[in-house]
Amino acid sequence: MPPDDAAAMIARPAPETLDEIVRAWVEGWARSRGTAPPSSAYGGLHVEVGLPDQKARYVFAGPSPGVAQASREIEEPDVFIKVCAPPEAVQPLLAQGWALEPVGFLMVADDLAHPAPRGADGYRYEIEVLPHGYVVAAHAEWNGEAAASGRAFLAGAVAVFDQIVTEPAHRRRGLGRAVMHELALAAAHAGATRGALVATPDGQALYSTLGWRLVSPLTTAVRRRLA
Repeated sequence: MPPDDAAAMIARPAPETLDEIVRAWVEGWARSRGTAPPSSAYGGLHVEVGLPDQKARYVFAGPSPGVAQASREIEEPDVFIKVCAPPEAVQPLLAQGWALEPVGFLMVADDLAHPAPRGADGYRYEIEVLPHGYVVAAHAEWNGEAAASGRAFLAGAVAVFDQIVTEPAHRRRGLGRAVMHELALAAAHAGATRGALVATPDGQALYSTLGWRLVSPLTTAVRRRLA
């Protein structure tokens, strides 16, 4: 069952340009994490995260003068700058005091109607419907133990997948694929026509087997507190 206002959200067409995909991803990520909606800043997008180790993030669809300006003017620690570009294109723009994090990968799925098959037997799947999205949890049937979980939040016609996690004791059983399957079905039922996520290198390898395609590397820089 889709969220109450999903129809109005889905009326927005699926994004085609990198700028549009990034905006949809940031909007869905903000909904998933329960933050305020993104706002414009430095030619990119700003999200006030409010966590001790991540106070805010600034996201850019590519290297730009705004990236350089943000890195010069932002002095508060634990702030992240994320740019759709490889590290070698971002590093020269950064002021002193910014350190690069491991690279991520912005990916999209163009067909949510045909996700991967379900995972191993012996697990039950619960889906929670929230405003703008869904949370799926896989539980081991024999003891009720949480085994895997994930969430997908809607940003227009895009379902933004986030926090796909499999507990160590339950890995290599196809549960990550199964959670993605359940989320994709729920999002497609709500009218979403595209998926978006940011993957780690290991995640990229998995999602590629599920039909997701790479849009851009995502370089992250963080201004950490001085010791």
